[in-house]
Amino acid sequence: MVKIKSPESFESAIVELEKIVEQIENDEISLESALEKYQHGTFLVKFCQDKLKEVEHKIKILDTEAGALKDFILE
Repeated sequence: MVKIKSPESFESAIVELEKIVEQIENDEISLESALEKYQHGTFLVKFCQDKLKEVEHKIKILDTEAGALKDFILE
């Protein structure tokens, strides 16, 4: 199995994913190539999910009562 190179950024991963989806939807590639693109796409999705989790942990909000920063928690 070929090692997949990580994208440079979240945004570049999204652009790659959009290209993959467009190619698969438009039948621009063979079945084997579609499978390879799908596998690469799942890698990119995981990369994006990990980046989003990383950013989520870094988000801080100002707690006006305590005058300090605290973690932002999505509900």
